[in-house]
Amino acid sequence: MKKFIITATLLLSGFISIKAQNQYPEWLKSAVFYQLYPQSFKDSDGDGIGDLKGIESKLDYLHNLGVTAIWMNPIFESPFRDAGYDVSDFYKIAPRYGNNNDLLALLNAAHKRGIKICLDLVAGHTSDKHPWFKASAQADSNEFTHRYIWTSSKDILPGSFFIKNDFPRNGNYLKNFFDYQPALNYGYAQPDPAKNWQEPVTAPGPTATREELKKIIAFWMDKGVDGFRVDMAFSLIKDDENLVETKKLWTEVRAWFEQKYPQGVLIAEWSKPEYSINAGFHIDFMMHFGVPGYPSLFFNKWGTFKSQNPFFDKRGDGDFSDFWNNYKKQLELTQGKGYISIPSANHDFQRPNCGNRNSTQELKTVMAFLLTWPGIPFIYYGDEIGMRFIENLPDIEGSILPDGNNRAGTRTPMQWDKTANAGFSIAQKIYIPIDPAPNRPIVEQEDADKNSLLNFVKALIKLRKDNPALGNDGKVEAL
Repeated sequence: MKKFIITATLLLSGFISIKAQNQYPEWLKSAVFYQLYPQSFKDSDGDGIGDLKGIESKLDYLHNLGVTAIWMNPIFESPFRDAGYDVSDFYKIAPRYGNNNDLLALLNAAHKRGIKICLDLVAGHTSDKHPWFKASAQADSNEFTHRYIWTSSKDILPGSFFIKNDFPRNGNYLKNFFDYQPALNYGYAQPDPAKNWQEPVTAPGPTATREELKKIIAFWMDKGVDGFRVDMAFSLIKDDENLVETKKLWTEVRAWFEQKYPQGVLIAEWSKPEYSINAGFHIDFMMHFGVPGYPSLFFNKWGTFKSQNPFFDKRGDGDFSDFWNNYKKQLELTQGKGYISIPSANHDFQRPNCGNRNSTQELKTVMAFLLTWPGIPFIYYGDEIGMRFIENLPDIEGSILPDGNNRAGTRTPMQWDKTANAGFSIAQKIYIPIDPAPNRPIVEQEDADKNSLLNFVKALIKLRKDNPALGNDGKVEAL
């Protein structure tokens, strides 16, 4: 096994002058994010699904952990065929989570504890149940006719991403991911005049879509939200070679956003920081797609995405160089402009506790790496106590991907205590099974054990905050 000694030193050179040109919120310099899957965190009303009041009840736990910011997966109204990533109303909280006033109460309670709240923005598509799409699917022309991408005839089916349908409109629509997620029309970078559904980015339909995107952002920011993680941020403009027009779009949004909300943050699901950060995002990830490297650290032969011989494996057969070489390139191309995050996991791929990597010592090693690395840490809920990826769960709210890989195993309920459903809910039936293992880790037990993973993570976060060399602006070298 190749051995690398990782040393962190305080980044001073060049930062002040760069910051003058790239205004990003001061609070990001010491931020520690916690990704919270709302339906799986804490159920307050006994319906078997987590909600906003449940989250509010656990803010002291997050504050004591050392978290300074939360990113929640989508909480907008939705049919939940894809766990809320199929939005049917961007301006309304889904009733399963509460209502708009419950979000305001959560924001107020979080801010009193010094915790920022970021929402998840699905910018590239809606549910096919969204009123905009229903209007667009009508035969008669209306305000939303050009808000989605439709061929000019049902006889035209340019590829597998165009969906045949029985809507009144004589055309087939373009999807963005699942069939029931029609792509919003932001235009084509290089439209083909022979294909009249390929509108330029300056056409009225795409222009209206851009303006609506800003309206959605402003609606929630004006209520006190601190920013957004943008789902599939790379997917908006079609046939965009090297994503030139997509980067222009986000640069425009960032300029508007920064002027209006200078303390707000934009986080990309792009997984290519050299593109996203230079386009205007404050944070992007290295993870399971996009820039190579993350899978070589963590992915073994279990979980949503399978691989072999990860670096973080007690056998010691892994290789750090794939991650390091790609990370170093991304860092060089984004230095001083934004932050690269190496998350512990997320709702789309497996946790560190997966398969045979399951001991406390192994998980402490993973967290020690993640919480002393530069950039902004994102802890996926439950990873701080060592929750495990659960194999062989059914398809729950669109958890099974088109390739057959299942994401449900990383979305199981948070494990709080020894009561029924591990303290997640008093319901007789919860929406997704909890870890059935009798020795499953729980917050209550780990909080009382000074040698637990939870207390180790708390200590690491404190160490990171007390030592700038280990912080978000630290510098790292491989020797």
